[in-house]
Parts: sequence; structure tokens; C-alpha cells
Amino acid sequence: MMQFNFFFKLLRESFRDLLPIILVILFFQLAIIQNVPEGWLGTAIGLGIVGVGLAIFLQGLEIGVFPVGEGLARDFAKSGWITWILIFGFLIGFGTTIAEPALAVIADKAASISSGRIDSTILRFVVAGSVGFAILLGVFRIIKGHPIHYYIIIGYLLVVGVTFFAPKEIIGLAYDLGGVTTSTVTVPLVAALGIGLASNIKGRNPVIDGFGLIAFASLTPMIFVQIYGIAVYNLVDAVAVTDVLIDATVSTPTEVSLSGVVSGLVSVVKDVVPILVIILFFQYAVLKKPIQNIKTVFLGFILVIFGLYAFILGLEMGLFSLGETMAYQLTKSESVLMIYAFAFAIGFSTTMAEPALVAIAKKAKEISDGKINDFALRLFVALGVAIGIALGAFRIVDGGHIHYYIIVGYIVVIILTFIAPKYIIPIAYDSGGVTTSTVTVPLVAALGIGLATNIEGRDPLIDGFGLIAFASLFPMITVMVYGILIEKLEVKSNTQIEEEELLHDKLVDADNMELATVNIDGSSIRHSLSLEFSAVVIIVPSDKKVDAITAAHKAGASGVTVLNADGIGLEEMANFYRTSFEAKDVVLLFLLPKYLVNEVIKSVIHSLHITTTGKGVAFAFPLSHMKGISLTKEDIFKERAYQVNLNKNNPMKCVGDEIEDDFEDNSEIRTDTK
Repeated sequence: MMQFNFFFKLLRESFRDLLPIILVILFFQLAIIQNVPEGWLGTAIGLGIVGVGLAIFLQGLEIGVFPVGEGLARDFAKSGWITWILIFGFLIGFGTTIAEPALAVIADKAASISSGRIDSTILRFVVAGSVGFAILLGVFRIIKGHPIHYYIIIGYLLVVGVTFFAPKEIIGLAYDLGGVTTSTVTVPLVAALGIGLASNIKGRNPVIDGFGLIAFASLTPMIFVQIYGIAVYNLVDAVAVTDVLIDATVSTPTEVSLSGVVSGLVSVVKDVVPILVIILFFQYAVLKKPIQNIKTVFLGFILVIFGLYAFILGLEMGLFSLGETMAYQLTKSESVLMIYAFAFAIGFSTTMAEPALVAIAKKAKEISDGKINDFALRLFVALGVAIGIALGAFRIVDGGHIHYYIIVGYIVVIILTFIAPKYIIPIAYDSGGVTTSTVTVPLVAALGIGLATNIEGRDPLIDGFGLIAFASLFPMITVMVYGILIEKLEVKSNTQIEEEELLHDKLVDADNMELATVNIDGSSIRHSLSLEFSAVVIIVPSDKKVDAITAAHKAGASGVTVLNADGIGLEEMANFYRTSFEAKDVVLLFLLPKYLVNEVIKSVIHSLHITTTGKGVAFAFPLSHMKGISLTKEDIFKERAYQVNLNKNNPMKCVGDEIEDDFEDNSEIRTDTK
């Protein structure tokens, strides 16, 4: 039942996401073009299938792709096999990219544009190899903990530097290739791999370190393809080929038939199978560990296949052809402002419906503890795509060189990188790679080629491409602006909100002996709360005092009382943990919330080897009537969470009701000040 409720929730959200596309189409078709499109009923049915397919796809990701990706990352992190992790990253990038249908189409186009110099098969291997290298490099960065912006800035400098040497015929295509190499299935798996590694490697933050792999996969193809273009244009002679002409043609709506459905499903399976083969090989041959809940995982992958196919089928049942027709009709009009308005609107609406972006935004919200709002993040990404495509359309109309626009965009990104909060930067970089996927690419490509075909003096081979590059660049800018706004508006995470609500109106009731009275964050106002404390006593030789305090502090202890202690001097009595009478000891007394006790004792006994070769005694006992201790809001929140969790696991404990009542009813707590 829970899964069905979750599916219906996704279904509602999917149709909400499709609403902008419907509104854009209706406005431009009826108000601007002023005619009712043929086959509108098929388009309407197709949109319904798109909504259902998107919901099925997202459900499959949640129960299949994300768990297996994060599980693999967790097992790799625990194994410490860095080489195998890097190989896995390379194969995931290479194997999924080489099978990308959009890449095959663009590679064939590049072969035609280059007068036979570029071989389409070699180009696909170059792009796939660059994506594999990108994922490998991104995994290496997570393992080492290097800041992502150093890698990205160096990458930008390489892209710009190579651009001035690359033949003009492939610059736009090379930029566009950076946006089409991360498929709808690859993006969630790569994101799960990065987040899983960052969550299981000590010292890594899943928000700051977990994202960024997709950004690498979008950046490296632009470098590798331009280098390949430089090589072939200098080393390979042009062959006699017929003139290539890109016509501004419009695709026709797909007719639904049994053979077409089977063919479509087979095509999607071909995209997913390489991922499954790589996962199964590493899971069973390298890690030699079975996949947990394997039936659920395979069900998730099956849902991904059927959901993605339904999504694509719905788009092909009229939406693609209708959008392309509108793009071509508008490019022939005399109003350039209307062209820019359509470019902005179609960029915004299609991005809001991108399944890869929906998945990434949900994951960003989850691991940021709610500080990043998934819907707001998608709005800012869609705004960036809209601005990018509108500006790209202006470039085609104006006739400017693409690399000047890209260079200025990169400069803005670099400046914002040093201003935006750290947690938003990797997410912003990744946003550029997930915005140009199943929905956006066909409509954007149609708009670019249509403009370059119908404007005098423009070459569709050189000027018609590049809009995808703009659609990948500007979301990075808008998402970093979103992060800056979060900080300016002091948006809090769920945990921060709960911590503040926990203390609301619970001022001092010092005479109530059932409550602990504490100072909060060193302020002059005290609070009386239902908290449990314990005393942890550590008795160690004097020369181990600093080591013991350091170990306790690492585990969360924030204060200690140090007492000198001598061994007992009677000859007939031995010291209670060793026989030396001359030894000088110290007694370390820690007064701690109960949730810290286990961690502090573990840290001390392991650091000083008390249970093996070291000397010392550690013990704890509960405290009552605690008055006057100082705690942080975080301490109080964690202690409450510990108590609630303890009571869930031990339902017979009668104190559970008292804790829950204290959460919900503050009516008996009086207020006062110190």
C-alpha cells in the first residue's frame, strides 16, 4: 500500500510538471500562430502517457537504481579497493555513453560536416572515452577530497584554449556533445555512485563531495572532441562528398503499433543493459557479494525501462512534431522578439519536465536535510535553461561567434564559484548536465536549425548548433544564485528547524526536580527539559591525560573535570587496576547527555588500548537532578532523538510517554529568566 501511495504522489507531481509545457503550446499555438494543430487529440493522449511514464520511471529509480548505486559505492568504500572503484567509474561512463542513441545521430552528422575527415565510429569512442575518463576523475576527486571548483576551472580553461585552435565546423557540435552524453538512466546512477561514496568515506560530505560527477561528464567531451577535430583536420584530407544540407524538416507523430512498441522497448533495453551488466559483474565477480533485495532491485530496473519507454512514446505521439512545427513557423516570422519569447518559454517548460532533473533535485533535497527545496531548485535550473536558449537564439539571429558567449559565461560561473555557498557549487555544476536530455534536445535542435536555415547569411552547419551548450551553461549560474539567496534569506534545514522548535517556550522551571536545567549555547537564559545524563569516569596514568581528553573530545565531549588520584597506600591492598603504589593517576570526569556515553567510552578505550595492552579504567553511571550544565541546541536535539529512537526499539520502557508528552505539550513549563 505504501508503494501505491508513493506512486500516486509521483503521478500528481508528474502532471504538475507537464502543465508548463501544455500552457506554452496552447498560448503560442492559439494566440500567436492562431490555428488548431492537426492531431491534437493524439498529442493530448501522448501527454497523458508522458505523465504516467514519468511517475513509473521515478518509482523505478527509487527502488532500483538509487539503492544499488549507493550500495555499490558503500561496499567499494568499505573495501578500500581504489583501483576497482576507478575502473567501475570508467566503465559506467564509457558503457552507457557508447550506447547513447543521440550520440550516434550527432556522430553521423559530424562525419558529414567534416567532408569525411571525421569517422563517426571513432568519434563515438572518443566521446565515450572522455565520459569514462570524466567519471573516473570525479570518483578520484571524491576519494581524495579535493575541492571540485579547481577541476572545473582548469577544465573551462582547456575548453576555451582548445576552441581557438579547433576548426569552426565542429566547435558548436563539440559544445553540444557536452550536453547529450549523460542519458536519463545514467544520471541517477552516477549521482547515486557519487553520493554513496561521499556518504561512506570518512571526512566527506555527501552534499559538497557527492555531486559533481555529471559536471565532469559534460565538460570532458568538449575538450576531447575539439582535440580530435584538430588532429583530423590537420592529418586527414577531405574526400569527395556531396554537399551536406540540413533541411528544416519536421518529424511526424509516431503511429502506435505492436511492432513499434516492441522495437521501442528493445531500444530502451539496449540503453539499460550495459549498466546492468557492469553492475552485476562488479557486484558478483569483484565484490563477491549478493545484491540485497535483488527482486525489488530488478523490479525497479523493469519499471525504469517501461517508464522511460512510455515517457518517450508519449512525446513522440505528437508533442515533438508539434513543438518542431511551432519552432519552424516562428523562425519564419518577422518578429524576433516572439522567437526569443518562444525560446525562453520552451526552454523553461521542457526543463521542468526533465526526468533526470526531477530525480537529481529529489536527491539534493534528501541529502541536504531539506535546506535545498527540490521544486525551487528545478525552477532555477529551468530559468537558467530558458535564459540560455533565448540568448542562444539571439546569437544565431545576430550572427555572433559562439565561443565569445561561452567564455563570458564561464567567467561568470568562476566568479560565482567563489561567492556561492560550498554545498550548492557541485549541484550547480551537475545541473548543466541534466537539463539537456529526452525532452529538451529535439525541440531545441529544431529551433536552432530552423533559425539558421531561415535567416539570410547563416549556415545551419555552423550556426544551427550550440543552443544545447547554452542550455547547459546558464543553469550553473542560476543555481549558484539560488544558493546565495538561500544564505541571504537564512533558509534552515529540517534539523535546524526542529532544534529551534524543541526549545520554544521551555524556559526555566528550576524547582522541578524531574527536569534538568541547562544553559543553552552559553546564554543567560536557562531551560528546563526532560533529558537524561550520565557521568563517564576515566582513570588513567597522568602521561595519558591529554590522549584521553583528545579522544573524548573527538567523540563529542565538550568539557571535562580533571582530578589527581594516587594509588592506595596500604601494603595489604593493591591498586584496583594495577599493583604499583607509586603511580600518579588522573581522574577525568565527563558529564554527558546519554546519547554520547557509548561513543566517548569507545573512543577513549580504543585510543588508549585500555581493553588490550593499555592501562586504565573506564565506567559510567546515570545522573539525576542535573542543574546548571551548559549544552548546545544540537546536543539537546540529538539527545531527544536518541531517547525517542530508544523507546521505539524498547516499547516496554514507560518513559516513552513522558518524552513524547514533553515534545507535544509544554503547558506545564513555567517561564522565567536567570
